[in-house]
Amino acid sequence: MNWYLKVLKQYADFSGRARRKEYWMFVLFNIIFCVAAMILDNLFGLAMEGVGYGAIYILYMLAVLIPGLGVGVRRLHDVGKSGWMLLIALIPLIGAIWLLVLFATEGNHGNNEYGADPKE
Repeated sequence: MNWYLKVLKQYADFSGRARRKEYWMFVLFNIIFCVAAMILDNLFGLAMEGVGYGAIYILYMLAVLIPGLGVGVRRLHDVGKSGWMLLIALIPLIGAIWLLVLFATEGNHGNNEYGADPKE
């Protein structure tokens, strides 16, 4: 949970580097909260017909959009890539797979052009 809160505290910070653990813990808690929001939408009758989610889910996703982009950019910086590489996800299928590989790759050891090694 501390990793999730760390990302939220660095709300719009697109500089520096993020460890794999920071990124993937954010993703894990984000999935958990998304499922909880969908359940709440259905319990309160806010879910849209045939979709399965509603206002709570949409508000949550809008709230974590910028922090999610920020941690993604910092994760790419850790492997020595520009944050603009996030746009590779726009290439159908191949882009998402390549981005997943980059997010799972171990970061560069020592300093790189984006900052100090977060493991040190």
